[in-house]
Amino acid sequence: MSAETFRDLLAAAPYARFLGVEAHGDDGRTAVMRYAQHLIGNPLLPALHGGSVAAFMELTALAAVAAAAPRARPPKPVDVSVAYLRSGKPIDTFAHADLRKVGRRVAYVHVLAWQDDRTRPIAELGAHVLLAGATGVTSM
Repeated sequence: MSAETFRDLLAAAPYARFLGVEAHGDDGRTAVMRYAQHLIGNPLLPALHGGSVAAFMELTALAAVAAAAPRARPPKPVDVSVAYLRSGKPIDTFAHADLRKVGRRVAYVHVLAWQDDRTRPIAELGAHVLLAGATGVTSM
């Protein structure tokens, strides 16, 4: 997997720029979402909006899959499941994508998001992703 490709994919995504998402480190699977006031969902706590955390993890997952299995078109999420484990504080958030299986047509990726302590995640995501150019998949 190319860390440079992962970095370029995140930098090219307009929504990633809006969320303040960028590659973090050189492993090609870790990203950071820089804290910004517009990411707050509950100003009383304050806590990050769950949608921004989920979108951040999904962007991380898709960029990791696209970097690991380059195709002409980007991968498409088939199903995504998010578990919120604790409130996100108004600080930078990190996510790491673990590619559990990359097949010919479908990939499965798990993403863990944390803030100041990686052993205390705030959310996790599991997703099946359709790889571009896969055939034999019918729509409902």
